[in-house]
Amino acid sequence: MMTEKETATEKIITDAMANPSPAKSMGDPGITPLSPSHTQQNDTDQVPSGPSFVVVVAIDFGTTSSGYAYAFTKEPECIHTMRRWEGGDPGVSNQKTPTTILLTPDRKFHSFGYAARDFYHDLDPSESKHWLYLEKFKMKLHTTANLSIDTDLHAANGKRVKALDIFAYALAFFKEQALKELSDQTGGEFDNNDVRWVITVPAIWKMPAKQFMREAAYKSGLVSRENPEQLIIALEPEAASIYCRKLRLHQMVDLGTHSTQNGNSPTDNVGGGMTQVSPGHAKEHVRRNRQSRTFLVENVIGELWSELEEGDRYVVVDCGGGTVDLTVHQIRLPEGHLKELYKASGGPYGSIGIDYEFEKLLCRIFGQDFIDQFKIKRPAAWVDLMIAFESRKRAAAPDRSNPLNINLPFSFIDYYKKFRGHSVEHALRKSNVDFVKWSSQGMLRMSPDAMNSLFKSTIDHIIQHLTELFEKPEVSDIKFLFLVGGFAESPLLQHAVQDMLQGRSRIIIPHDVGLTILKGAVLFGLDPSIIKVRRAPLTYGVGVLNRFVDGKHPPEKLLVKDGTRWCTDVFDTFIAADQSVALGEMVKRSYTPAKPSQQVIVIHVYCSEKEKAGFISEPGVRKCGTLRLDVSGTESAAPRREIQTLMQFGDTEIRAMAVDVSTGRTVKASIDFLSH
Repeated sequence: MMTEKETATEKIITDAMANPSPAKSMGDPGITPLSPSHTQQNDTDQVPSGPSFVVVVAIDFGTTSSGYAYAFTKEPECIHTMRRWEGGDPGVSNQKTPTTILLTPDRKFHSFGYAARDFYHDLDPSESKHWLYLEKFKMKLHTTANLSIDTDLHAANGKRVKALDIFAYALAFFKEQALKELSDQTGGEFDNNDVRWVITVPAIWKMPAKQFMREAAYKSGLVSRENPEQLIIALEPEAASIYCRKLRLHQMVDLGTHSTQNGNSPTDNVGGGMTQVSPGHAKEHVRRNRQSRTFLVENVIGELWSELEEGDRYVVVDCGGGTVDLTVHQIRLPEGHLKELYKASGGPYGSIGIDYEFEKLLCRIFGQDFIDQFKIKRPAAWVDLMIAFESRKRAAAPDRSNPLNINLPFSFIDYYKKFRGHSVEHALRKSNVDFVKWSSQGMLRMSPDAMNSLFKSTIDHIIQHLTELFEKPEVSDIKFLFLVGGFAESPLLQHAVQDMLQGRSRIIIPHDVGLTILKGAVLFGLDPSIIKVRRAPLTYGVGVLNRFVDGKHPPEKLLVKDGTRWCTDVFDTFIAADQSVALGEMVKRSYTPAKPSQQVIVIHVYCSEKEKAGFISEPGVRKCGTLRLDVSGTESAAPRREIQTLMQFGDTEIRAMAVDVSTGRTVKASIDFLSH
């Protein structure tokens, strides 16, 4: 009777303690460091080469547009971009397809890209409201704070769908397209096992979003869980950086140099201080290149690169549809490996911000209630209106003087009259928005200033970010700034970056700026070890028990077990945020069970955005993985059983492993950011 009562009181005590101490409430006997073991081991030379692949296919899954490119490992200098797509918009080049997806009313995959958009558009409004159409959904992975496997997305008709399903459908579509094209190229059924897949993600994405992409790839059948190394998650600005190293002078536009290049004097002055590299030659080259989908990446290091010396620094600004990513790299010779100098920064300042501003403008003119209603009731017409806006958005330039006309779909005009009882023209006249007029041809006529003002907040964010980055001590004397990503084509953005830099570094824009990331991702897949040093995005460690020291440890962390006084919840750091990590670097620690008779040893892995963490109970520390090592039925010869814990860093993913030294038993875990 006595014992039962004892356990009851003990339970009450542990429950009362549960809040300040996660470890006690988990009831783990726990592990404790085996004293002189904190070693760091650099196995950077033996990076496993892994299985050999016949081809590398990279998928650039963008916020606004997507595409793929590939290269055969036998001819790595030939990068092929995907076949032309049916459909397409005026004024938008067709190497990539819009990131839009259509599901049937019973939630089966129907189509992707232009095909999805056109089919959806042609549906009768009474039908289209049952179909599920999604666009610009990639941003959800960046903006969702507690992303999980169950995160939802909203289709255009307001219905909810599982984000994981949508991403998996999209990847399955690309897998099918690419394998079809490869089969046609090689004249036989192409085997998916011969493909190394690369998917690009923004560098500023948090770990859960990167892992989410991998989960979607498993679900789509792109690769299997048994072969994780068949898929590489590449960081978009790193891919861009790898491609930019290969640039020759005729493959880029150099803003702000007035020098003579290739013997031609710069006669074509595009906007103040912008020089088109050898105008005649470059234009001819671009014309030729548009016909061909195969790009020769010369195996030499580009001429531009030859100006860079050991230790030189450059910034890659990747401006996409959803996010803007800034990365700072430094050259390491002789092979020209890259070293990341400052952890990736940026934010959700991509070109869709301009679409939102346009939507806000429409709300000011026609009323939020009408716009919300119109989007749900006439979703296909809303998509049309945004497409019309997209092509005008691309025509915005700092020195433009003539107005931009945007076609209003007939059903917009019609529905507005039904909704409000007066005409669109009337609404424009009585709205206080004086820089948007109604033209007799049934168009919205925007003054260039009106259009430019839609860009302002997005561009201001980017410039503010760049300004802050350039003030960091690690970011002094930057030789080049590479402007890449689809949004980099915007003359307004180019102009703003030039103004901000005031000639501090040369701005380089590759010609095929929207495909830069795709091609770099292929090069990265062919040689993933090219990026040698990264900065750790988070602080990682494990929860351990230390011997309790009075005066040093907080009394609420005291745990007495079998007469030994322990301090619980100690965060034993493996690597700190923003520390340099070499590719494939292993950090090894040795622990011993706090209680020698333990049958199962459980090691919890924690992470935090702060550089220093003392206890796993501190705010901001979260559990991101668990290693369970079963040591039952085995005897340890040593008086204290040694459990080695290894963490490998450097890839976009992190792996953890525990080894029972006396028996050689091992257990592996990949760190899970989605379910804790």
